[in-house]
Amino acid sequence: MLNIDKRLNTPLRIGNKMIQNRLIMAPMAGLTHVALRSLVRQYGGCGLYFTEMCMARTLPAENRAVSPVFKWNDPELNTLVCQVAGGDPDAMAEAARRIEAEGFFGVDINFGCSVAVICKQNAGAALLKEPKQAEKIVKAVRAAVSIPVLVKYRTGWVDNPAGAVDLAKRFEDAGADALTFHPRVAPDRRSRPPKQAYLGRVVDAVQIPVFGNGEVFEADDARRMLETTGCIGVSIGRIAAAKPWVFAQWTKGYVPVPDIYRKCGHQMVELLYFYFDPITAGKRFRKWALFFSASFQFGHAFCLSLCRRKTPEGIHAAMDVFFDQSPRVNTRPNMNLFR
Repeated sequence: MLNIDKRLNTPLRIGNKMIQNRLIMAPMAGLTHVALRSLVRQYGGCGLYFTEMCMARTLPAENRAVSPVFKWNDPELNTLVCQVAGGDPDAMAEAARRIEAEGFFGVDINFGCSVAVICKQNAGAALLKEPKQAEKIVKAVRAAVSIPVLVKYRTGWVDNPAGAVDLAKRFEDAGADALTFHPRVAPDRRSRPPKQAYLGRVVDAVQIPVFGNGEVFEADDARRMLETTGCIGVSIGRIAAAKPWVFAQWTKGYVPVPDIYRKCGHQMVELLYFYFDPITAGKRFRKWALFFSASFQFGHAFCLSLCRRKTPEGIHAAMDVFFDQSPRVNTRPNMNLFR
């Protein structure tokens, strides 16, 4: 059987830089902010971190002191990639230059977000309908910077693996240094399981590293993905929000301490209200609470209790009431909350 620790702990070159392991964070709007990244970094084990999605048209003028998305701690820059979305090659190139000037590890082009407000701007997954335009964007970003250029994308808008393979080849030819492929069609947010066979076809089609993404919640899920698709590494999202220690657990053999959920819950509240103003912190917390609560039986009631609280003191109190009852932890996340 494949030794997942050995496989994931092998260093990997992406463009002109190296990462120390191949278990990476998937960028997620409203979740992979500086607070969650800070919590994950306390445990370690993550090869590459990603910001939330930033929009190309606003990024060049963003002020990190007040921006809710273009915000980071300087020590994390050597393993931090900034994800950017947009439909205009020139605007994407200008945003990439700002990212490089700030010292980020790399830039990640978002061709995966299928939320209507993003697609209406001809950004995110909308570009999968226009392969030539998507290719132009990758070329423009590649020409603008010397740091690694990564692309995250989905199968497309129709269930056609040949289209996903064609996109992968286009992105490689345009100068992308690595791909993260989520084998679902764009309209299917998470209602059906990803098709891992499509991931294998993309891996076989290109020479650049391909990370697999989608429905990886346990170490065995990552092991199966590596074994069956040949992908170079694994990108995990929702489970990283629910269990910030998961990278350390899968790559370093970290054994969670008793009451790990209570500890992480309280830490997340403190970090959110440290990095963000109260309104933004509250919004970020309520989004995170869905994923965190999915780990428990009766998680819906727990999440509702947390989200009703309007102050960090109230949230802390609600957490203690819940954890004092020794709640039962689910074997796998409650998918009604994980959607």
